[in-house]
Amino acid sequence: MNGAHLPGPAAPTPSALAALHPLPLAAVRLTPDGLLGRWQDRNATATLPHCIDQLDVQGNLTNLRRVTGDSDAEYRNMWFADTDVYKTLEAAAWEIGRTGGGFAEFLTDVAALLEKAQDADGYLDSYYQVDRREQQWTDLGFSHEMYSAGHLIQAAVAAYRATGSAQLLGVARRFADLLVTRFGPAGADVVDGHPEVETALVELYRLTGHEPYLAQAKRSLELRGHRRLGEGRFGPRYWQDDQPLRDAREVMGHAVRQQYLLAGAVDVAVETGDAGLLATAERLFTEALAHKTYLTGGQGSRHKDEGFGDPYELPPDRAYAETCAAIGSFHTAWRLLLATGHAKYADEMERVLYNGIAGSTAVDGRAFFYSNPLQLRTGHDGSHEDTPSQRLSWYSCACCPPNLARLMASLHTYAATGDDDGLQVHLYADGSITAGGYQLAVRTDYPWDERITLTVTAAGGPGPWTLALRVPSWCRDARLSVNGSVVRTGAQEGYLRLNRTWKAGDRVELTLAMPARIVAAHPRVDAVRGSVALARGPVVYCLEHADLPPHLSGTLFEDLELDLSRPLELGTGTLAPVTIRVPVLVRDDADGSLYRPYPPSAVGDGRAATVPAIPYFLWANRAAGPMRVWIPVAATR
Repeated sequence: MNGAHLPGPAAPTPSALAALHPLPLAAVRLTPDGLLGRWQDRNATATLPHCIDQLDVQGNLTNLRRVTGDSDAEYRNMWFADTDVYKTLEAAAWEIGRTGGGFAEFLTDVAALLEKAQDADGYLDSYYQVDRREQQWTDLGFSHEMYSAGHLIQAAVAAYRATGSAQLLGVARRFADLLVTRFGPAGADVVDGHPEVETALVELYRLTGHEPYLAQAKRSLELRGHRRLGEGRFGPRYWQDDQPLRDAREVMGHAVRQQYLLAGAVDVAVETGDAGLLATAERLFTEALAHKTYLTGGQGSRHKDEGFGDPYELPPDRAYAETCAAIGSFHTAWRLLLATGHAKYADEMERVLYNGIAGSTAVDGRAFFYSNPLQLRTGHDGSHEDTPSQRLSWYSCACCPPNLARLMASLHTYAATGDDDGLQVHLYADGSITAGGYQLAVRTDYPWDERITLTVTAAGGPGPWTLALRVPSWCRDARLSVNGSVVRTGAQEGYLRLNRTWKAGDRVELTLAMPARIVAAHPRVDAVRGSVALARGPVVYCLEHADLPPHLSGTLFEDLELDLSRPLELGTGTLAPVTIRVPVLVRDDADGSLYRPYPPSAVGDGRAATVPAIPYFLWANRAAGPMRVWIPVAATR
């Protein structure tokens, strides 16, 4: 049993309340000829090996060896450092399922270590198993014990689906059984301060069919919101314990926790047929996008609690936008897409993938951002790891790098879905898609090229089936042809649908027009009033100091303003195939006063220039220095 037949990270059961179903793990192949395929290969050759190395360097594996008696070193790192091991294991499993090898020894060796470290009752948490046994389960607000169990479970599910090995699954089930016994209906009415175990337990139920896992996930959702966790340092909103989930009207608190909670809610709703709970998750996710999400798809505007701010509180230079929150949003959007079939969730997956997620990883795959600001000022103090000027190789709280590794290792599984009626393509990338008897070859340089060509290489049965192609919400001009003949059909609920009896060799060409776009924020986003951003296709662009032309040498980066009297043009660059050539003026700041009379004097000192804007996800790959997504617009005189 392996990934040729089993699905990827989220797999609703056939009877679930789901409109779409994921394809088997091996059904989609991404080639390195496309951007997503290159990211996935970089993950396999750089990011994942880097994470594995760091588990030894930083002491994560040594912590577990302390439990087995194979090390007498002191405990190192955060109290939830075991989760870095589990996320890396999950990444390794998906990579083995994708390529057939490469990390099997790591997976087997660490699974054996976890077997040896696990207590007889199923408990496994190296922070509490040696020096702090009396503290187990005593501080669920911050202990992350169930959160850690959740990541272990997800790693085990991945290992079984990708390799057929049940070794890690046995470890995970023993811990899950302990949770059911201790915190089920006959146990304590408590929840973990960091949601995560809910979606993991649902996936374990999907794999095993063991009903108590699903029941425990549902119970965890229903117990939250009754202030069982107390006030803590930031109040009950921080861990979504302020009010029952079904009563909530806005996302709140720690952004990662909120997204993981919503993902679990969708999973439970789908498997229990709870339409009301699904509607709650949809409402909250939509509210987050409407009022509390950055243009890049990033979420979380406050550093203090890594949390959501007030509606429209989206300062670009103070954006926290934690990488894990972006990944959590992607996971929730995927589950909502499966549950509803609504294209808007695939749109959000695409936006956050190409911007909020992709921007966190350096081009070499071995350095990362934890927070992802949309502006870095001249003179920024990047000495602290919370707000560095460039990506770092690791963090004291290293949750993001292995989280990126597991997402990228499974990235191909999110591209398409299939059912008895045909195929639905959600993310465009060069590669191939196989589902049942249907096979497609996809050729594209998306998102740089606006053309996607899909060739039927195996047509399935003799009857008709539907090929559904997503038209992103940013696209205003989508053109479609089959075998060279134009097809005049409009998108239905975000998809162009072609129902016909296909034959091998049939060729579909979809063109999604990608002019450079100027984007304005809602006027209530006070932090960027008078500024605009630039985008093309799904990619958000930014200005970076390294691209200033020689004749602007010495110009303060913040003195640049967009000159809308001149047009935007497309160009080429060394970091990306497509740049946007941006006309700017240099503000005359001869006064130099911090505050000055209004209206200001004429803008511009005669120096006009054109500077390239680069994809936001590529910033900070050269020398450290200022960057901005939101560009002030020069006043018209």
